[in-house]
This record gives sequence, structure tokens and C-alpha cells, in this order.
Amino acid sequence: MEQYEPDRLTPAQVAAMRRSFRNGRAALTRRSLLRASAGGALAAGGLGALSACGIPPAGQAQGGTATQDHSDQEKVVNFSNWTEYVDVDDSGKHHPTLEAFARRTGVRVKYTEDINDNNEFFGKIKPQLAAGQDTGRDIVVLTDWLAARLIRLGWVQKLDPSHLPHAYTNLSAQFRNPDWDPGRAYSYPWQGISTVIAYNKKALDGIEVKSVSDLLDNPKLKGRVGFLSEMRDTIGMTLLDMGKDPAKFTDDDYDAVVARLQKAVDKGQIRRFTGNDYTSDLTKGDFAACLAWAGDVVQLKADSPDVDFVIPDSGYMTSTDNLLVPNKARHKTNAERLIDFFYEPDQAAALSAYINYVTPVDGVRPYLAKIDEDAANNPLIIPDKAMAATSHAFRSLTQKEETAYEEKFAKLTGA
Repeated sequence: MEQYEPDRLTPAQVAAMRRSFRNGRAALTRRSLLRASAGGALAAGGLGALSACGIPPAGQAQGGTATQDHSDQEKVVNFSNWTEYVDVDDSGKHHPTLEAFARRTGVRVKYTEDINDNNEFFGKIKPQLAAGQDTGRDIVVLTDWLAARLIRLGWVQKLDPSHLPHAYTNLSAQFRNPDWDPGRAYSYPWQGISTVIAYNKKALDGIEVKSVSDLLDNPKLKGRVGFLSEMRDTIGMTLLDMGKDPAKFTDDDYDAVVARLQKAVDKGQIRRFTGNDYTSDLTKGDFAACLAWAGDVVQLKADSPDVDFVIPDSGYMTSTDNLLVPNKARHKTNAERLIDFFYEPDQAAALSAYINYVTPVDGVRPYLAKIDEDAANNPLIIPDKAMAATSHAFRSLTQKEETAYEEKFAKLTGA
């Protein structure tokens, strides 16, 4: 195990992180890219493409295929990620955490921002993975539903726990056991994504909003309510409001949610279903309240005194973007060392200060407080135990369910 050295952030790094947090430029950019495509199971490169190329539907996790590990001979790790999803210094040319890893380990990180869309990226790497070939990548970051698919197809490698001491110890409880990767045998979260209710205090003008029922049923909010165009978030939040568990719901439960939302659409209660563009509706007051992603709300609250949020008593939805090692990756051990590096609390704090998402790492608060006290106390970045206990994840779907549910949701939203 490598020596753990607390308090490694220099004063210059702290100052840069503080400026980055206040600029908040990562949150809105990253969100628009992610959620423009996260529901795209019917899009190009999605489920249909699996069948078209003769790949069997995903079933139980099959396990990945290891290859010869060249980590000892080749001191490099090839890391593919989304745009604006790691810390950057003021010059925009350097990633302080990645450079700190390279200095400590002697392993250079070849970092590429080449993931702009889950399905698009899947289409890019699918032919190589299906053919049992190296993708040229040692780490990829994929949203949970696509991570689940790759695990079930047997296209990612099982991680070696002996290389992940910090990750195993510091992974937050709420992220430890997704149904698609119990115990995190194949993946570790990069960041968490929470869905909450955001509102504009001025637009509400004293109206109380505490639940999805308030959004759907209060006639004073007619035409001033927004729901998300991401199926899992809108359906999941409404399932919770109806007393159903998004991890265990049935077809009948799903249909009941769609019927309830359709009623709200028909009577004009819901103004529209949106992606990231709800942010402008909310700040202008066109939406009095809406479902929103926590990464956006952090920035919106910093920019507008009228914007705030609430966690419904019924709970909230959470999802993750995840680190995975593809089959045939040449530098698996180096990849695992980098994953573990980001589970050291001070490194996780540096990352969180820049990108503003939910950290999956326990013990981050004191390190983040040195960068930004407000960030350290923000439950949208570090959920307290009570909040974490009310988080829920959407269950994995079969190919048949995915197709049917997305079709029904597209009809509801007019997509």
C-alpha cells in the first residue's frame, strides 16, 4: 500500500480550487452533456444496436476477460472521461490531481475527454469489445445504466481489491451495493448525481412545495411546473411519491406513474419536460418549481438568491457515473492505482470543489472545508447521514423493459 499523506494540497491549489468552485463552470456543461443522452436506450448505438450486431441481450454478470498486464513495463494509464469532469488549474491546461498522481507513482495519465454521450461512446467501443480487442483505454467513466450493460455483457474486468484499499474503506455506504454490481466488484463511482426538487422563492410567492404531489396537484402551480426528460429520474421520483420502491417496482407500478403524469400533462399542470434547459426556466421564474439535478442546483443557488431546493420526505433518486476497466486493457494495475488515488479524501475533496457533484468518498468534509467552507456544508455535495438514508436507485432493466418503458415515456413527454 502506498503511503498516505494528508494535507497535500498547496496554498496555490487551494486558491485555484476555491476560484473554480465559485466559477462553477463544470456543473452546467457536464449536466447538459450527460442528460441529453442518458435516456437514449432507443437511440443509435443503444439496445437495438446490440441485437443488430448479433450480440446477445445482457443477462447476469459474466465477468470480464483479463489480458497480460503491462503496468510494470509501461508507466501510463489511459483515462477516458466526460468534458469538464476533472479539476483544471487557472491556465486550463493542467489537471492538478492527475499530475499529483503522476508525481507520486511515476505513472503518467493520458487523459482524454472523448465521452460526449453514453450511447455514442458505446457505439465507438462496442466493435472492439465484441471482438475481444483492446479499446486503447484503461479506464472509462460511464453512467450506471450503461455500466450495468457492459458488466452483464462481460466486457469489463473484475477489479483487484488488494489494489483498492482506500476505495474499499472510504466508499460511502449509499453507493456500495447497486443491484447491477453488488459489492462493487467491477466498478467504483466517480461521482454521484442526485435528483431533488428545486424552486424559485419569488415565483412561488409563499406557496409551499415539499413533494412531487405538490408539483402535480396544487392548482396554484398550474403551468409553472417542470419534470425531467430523463425517464429514470421523473419516473423514480414519482414512484417514491406514490409509496413505491424504484428498486422493486412492477410493470403495473410503472403504468400507474405514467397515468398520473399524463393526467397532469392533460390538465396543463406540467409546463414541459426538460433536460438541462430547466435552469433558465427556473431562474427566470417560468418554473416556480421543478425536478432538478443537484450539480446544477449548487451553481444556481450561488448565482441566484431566489433558487433553493427541498428533499421530499418520500426520498430522492440517485445515480452514478462509474469508473470501469475494459476488457483487454493493457494497464489494469495502473488503472486500479488511479481509482484508489481518487478515494483518498483530500484528492476527492479537490475533485468535488471543482465539479460540484456528490462525492462517493467518506471523510472528505475537513479537506473540502479548507477549500470552501460552504461547499463542505452543502448536502448536495456531501449528503449527511439522514439525507443519504433517503436516497434510492432505479433498478436495472431488461432489454424488453427498457424498450417498453422508454416508448411509454416518450409518448408521455412528446419526445
